[in-house]
Amino acid sequence: MGNWTVNQKRNVVVIGYGGMGGWHTRYLKESDAANLLGIYDIKPERCALAKENGIHAYDSWEQVLADEQVDFVTLAVPNELHKPLAIAAMAAGKHVISEKPVTLSSTDLQEIFDASAKYGRLFTTHQNRRWDCDYLMMKQAYASGELGKVFQIESRIQGSRGIPGDWRGKKEHGGGMILDWGVHLIDQMLGIVYDKKIEKVYCRCDHLTNDEVDDGFRLDLYFEDDLTARIEVGTSHFIQMPRFYMAGMEGAAMVNDWRENCRVVCCTDHTEKDVKPVVTAAGLTKTMAPRDEKTTHEHEIVRPDSDVHDFYRNFVATINGDATQIVTHPQLMRVMKIMEAAFASDAAGKPVEIDDKIV
Repeated sequence: MGNWTVNQKRNVVVIGYGGMGGWHTRYLKESDAANLLGIYDIKPERCALAKENGIHAYDSWEQVLADEQVDFVTLAVPNELHKPLAIAAMAAGKHVISEKPVTLSSTDLQEIFDASAKYGRLFTTHQNRRWDCDYLMMKQAYASGELGKVFQIESRIQGSRGIPGDWRGKKEHGGGMILDWGVHLIDQMLGIVYDKKIEKVYCRCDHLTNDEVDDGFRLDLYFEDDLTARIEVGTSHFIQMPRFYMAGMEGAAMVNDWRENCRVVCCTDHTEKDVKPVVTAAGLTKTMAPRDEKTTHEHEIVRPDSDVHDFYRNFVATINGDATQIVTHPQLMRVMKIMEAAFASDAAGKPVEIDDKIV
């Protein structure tokens, strides 16, 4: 958000002091937009840990809602609790940030939006991976047009430690990789392909270590104008494939690892008359012969400056009437409906059409 100024810092309480709750408190302690009043967790040992870390712990959820100093709450609790806590908070006059995914269905999500309108309180979701540098570089590569007509994009997150053993492995709590990582990667893909609607989706889920929820998936998004995007998450992969890959008629872009710059190779001469065949052990190939510097130009997109604090800055500025939300309700609903279509496709074993629109 450039040089940040704010008319008034706002007071926040983080609900849930687990992994993401701890992340939020660490960032909020450094925030120039929000003032951390404290946390609340249903587990006494986590409240005790917060106190050891110098953070005030409320005695109850009701005490948080009754505190007139609290401007907004950040919900970092299991997914099935987002809806009831968000609605209760807005009814009590608090604005709400929810961890992702917002909830488990588009019907529930609409109820949250309705409550936001009814009580006149802001609601949004912590789509923090919009500030990931690998995503921002691919977004730049697509928007630049230098690759020509883009027909293929791939986005992958792969690890080898299996699905987490906590509530994320339980269906009743909204576990599984589509709802955990898929929600981020779908949101990123829609940010990259900002100018096309999705016509259908095809998803295949893995159940390698967990029969109840997906511990990995491959989701193909078929955009209009013959662009296909593959989103893949795996938790049993010991060699990782590139984080991002994008192919166009005039070039390609790749981010091999989230810590690296984006490599871009563009074709400068499509002439094929001087191609030298590649000789392999079993024969030769002219079709797959690599190009050289005579017919291509290579450069890098350098990792941009990115500050995830801008998420809270935007939310507080919107409360103060100085900005508009950057993670909007229509965007959240679009991602939710794509995830629902992914589950439906996996259950049917075939692609499913989707009524999509650019928001």
